[in-house]
Amino acid sequence: MKKYLSALLFAVALLFSAQAHAQFKLGLKGGLNVSKFSFDETVFDSSNRAGWFIGPTAKFTLPLVGLSMDVSALYNQMSSKIQNISVSSGESTVKRQTIEVPVNLRLGFGLGSAAGVFVFAGPQFGFNVGDDTFNWKSSDSYENTFQLKKSTLSVNVGGGVTLNSHLQLTANYNIACGNTADATLKSTIDNTYDTISDGKANSWQISIGYFF
Repeated sequence: MKKYLSALLFAVALLFSAQAHAQFKLGLKGGLNVSKFSFDETVFDSSNRAGWFIGPTAKFTLPLVGLSMDVSALYNQMSSKIQNISVSSGESTVKRQTIEVPVNLRLGFGLGSAAGVFVFAGPQFGFNVGDDTFNWKSSDSYENTFQLKKSTLSVNVGGGVTLNSHLQLTANYNIACGNTADATLKSTIDNTYDTISDGKANSWQISIGYFF
């Protein structure tokens, strides 16, 4: 977690160091995402669930043609139904509650005074603020544990359009770097464990923002 905090502080410092020569706008951003936990072994399966996020956002127009940066602090909530597919029953709903801090570099192209399009990419830092451990039984013979990470790092890649310099619409893919969660299947008969340590949650995100 310390390395994520250090990287976050460095990114914020870069933004504020450029603020003296940049145009600053503050706004509000919200949207929807769809995430699916995936593992490289078929011990657990998960169903897609739509989640949502909302929070303040800021945009810095840099003193280079077409370049800008944005940073947000978003409350994010997603739920996934996790089930053990090795037995006939047993599932649990995992709710992820996080504060997500995306920091994106943007390259824009003007379409006149009323609109513009842009592409963007950058890191996103996530911090868990809800429950991080979920336990349930698949049957009398199996117990399952799903452990979310305290902090995560991911990367955003996407594009968007700005209307009348205030309204912003974006779509992006969020790619997890490292583990999002660990999953463990325990047999209560022989007390053996099957643990998967590379669970990841990638997301498609669609958002709308308004800059004042």
